Amino acid sequence: MAIGGELHSDEDAALIEHGSAQADLWGINLYPAEQGEAWLEFDSMINVRPSQGNRSRNVEDGALRELIRQIVTALVTG
Repeated sequence: MAIGGELHSDEDAALIEHGSAQADLWGINLYPAEQGEAWLEFDSMINVRPSQGNRSRNVEDGALRELIRQIVTALVTG
């Protein structure tokens, strides 16, 4: 997970440079002051991947969104 880049594409490039596969990287926005599910938003240009069946800025697969939510929650909350 990478945070703090100016653009999601900057973080994407940094993770790929360190060995991550682009197909495994998804862009999200974090809003720590929000409660419930609103603290995590699945909106990013790096998510537009017609070759992977994702045709919008959102992560369209519900199971994948839930997996991302679980991973990010574990990493952020410790």
